[in-house]
Formats: sequence, C-alpha cells, structure tokens
Amino acid sequence: MVTALPASVDETLALLARGDYVADRALATALFLGLRLGRPLFLEGEAGVGKTEIAKVLSATLGRRLVRLQCYEGLDVAAAVYEWNHARQMIEIRLAEADGVTDRDQLGADIFSERFLIRRPLLQALDAAPEGPPVLLIDELDRADEPFEAFLLEVLSDFQVTIPELGTIKAAAPPLVVITSNRTREIHDALKRRCFYAWVDYPDADRELRILALKAPGTAERLAQQIVQFVQRLRGMELYKAPGVAETIDWAQALLELNRIELDPTTIDDTLGALLKYQDDIAKLHGSESARLLAQVNAELATARR
Repeated sequence: MVTALPASVDETLALLARGDYVADRALATALFLGLRLGRPLFLEGEAGVGKTEIAKVLSATLGRRLVRLQCYEGLDVAAAVYEWNHARQMIEIRLAEADGVTDRDQLGADIFSERFLIRRPLLQALDAAPEGPPVLLIDELDRADEPFEAFLLEVLSDFQVTIPELGTIKAAAPPLVVITSNRTREIHDALKRRCFYAWVDYPDADRELRILALKAPGTAERLAQQIVQFVQRLRGMELYKAPGVAETIDWAQALLELNRIELDPTTIDDTLGALLKYQDDIAKLHGSESARLLAQVNAELATARR
C-alpha cells in the first residue's frame, strides 16, 4: 500500500516505528527534512548501526520500490548507471547485413535505441512508477573510487543522466535517496552539500533494549538486559571492531536458539563469534575478561533493582 510522505517529525518517528526501526529525534528530523525538501539523506556511522535499514524501512512503509546500488572499489558507469547490450546489438547488425541494409546512420540509430539499453540502479531510480518515485539506496559510498563520487554530482544535483547516444534522461520526480558511508575515507564536500547529513551512532542502553524487544522478541527480560549492558561495555574497549546493533541482535537470536535465559561465562565464550568478527577481539575477551565483564554487568543490574 502506498503511503504519503510524513508531514512532521513525529509522523516520521511513527513511520520508522511501523517498520520496527527505533530512531532518535535528531535522525528522524534529518530524514523528515530530506523527504519534504527532496534532498538526499547522507548517513555516516560505524558498520552495523542501522544506516542501510533506514532505506529498507522507507521502502516498506511508504510502499515504494527499493533500488539499491552497492558500492565497491572499481565501480563504474557500466555497473552503476547503464550499458549497451553489445550481444544483441551485434545480432541486430548481422541481421541487417543479411537483409542488405546499407544505411549506416539508420542502423546506428536503431542499435543505440532504448531497446538495447541495460538500465543499472541509478538509471532505474529515475524511472516513473505508479506508486511514486522509488527509494534509491547508495550503500557504502566510501568504498567507491573518488571519480565515481564525482559522477554522482550530476545525478544528485538534477536527478538526470546524460547518455551520449540518447541524450539526457531526467526523472519526472526525484527518487528518495539514502546514501550511507562507514567513513573508511572522507566523502567530498561537494557531494555532502547536496544532502542532509546525519551521524548514526550506537544506541544508548534504553534504545538498544527497545530494539531487542522488536528484533528478538522472545528474549527473557534479564537476558536482554545482560546482553545490552555487556555490549555497551564492549564498545568502550579498544577492539578492532566494536559490535554494532546488528551483532547485538544476532547474539540475542543465537542465545534464543540455545534456549538460554541468562548469561554465564561459558555461554559467552561459546558464542562470541556471533558478537565479534575478528579473532584478536575474541581472544582478548575469551575466558577471564568476559567473566569479569559479566560480573560487572550483574552487579550493575542488581544495584538497579534495589
């Protein structure tokens, strides 16, 4: 079902909540302004804090098609915007030759028409749709090369793409654009100026508990509190990669599969691979250190209950 764009920050918070996304007001404000003013939303933050999920939730709750461009090193126009179907073009040329067609100009116009055009995500996002403009997710832009980032300026400024053989294709209405970056490199100011910016941080304990209640609803209350407090403490340690919200959810779901209702040192050691993704981090936590952290968590929870 197609839903109208939210008319206020409160409606934006409610829209995200319908998609089981627990956002703070600052993030909802940036999203609301981006939607209302037709500007891309640029989200930076650590991996696993829920940046990509915002685009997915927008697509689901607004009833719009999701077009995703996953960025990587070496991404070029052929993979991101369009390319010509060379195999079909060659077949067309051979058929024309067999039919005795000699007008090269006419043949060139035929093979460089839209029926031989392969539309990639950025061009797909400019297409009109009955339900309204799609949600365009440009994911992990920091992984792409700087020349591709520069190419995006035309797309994000005027929501149009120029194809030399066809001309300029412009969106009838701008797509709803969400750009994410894990900040492995800085994104150029020229691109950021075209966007509303928001830093997506790790949630505090209360918000992370609410997230767990939505994403792992069968988790016992005490176990959920232990999980959140343990993860919150891990994020204050010097780790190669601190666990994000995605890892917190994965850990809770893993513990549910193991029928655990409370954390204990052995269970933590056995399941650290759901929470931490680097062996050096696991080795640092395994054994006495995880037991020490759990003891601190249990003491804190006992104090809070008094």
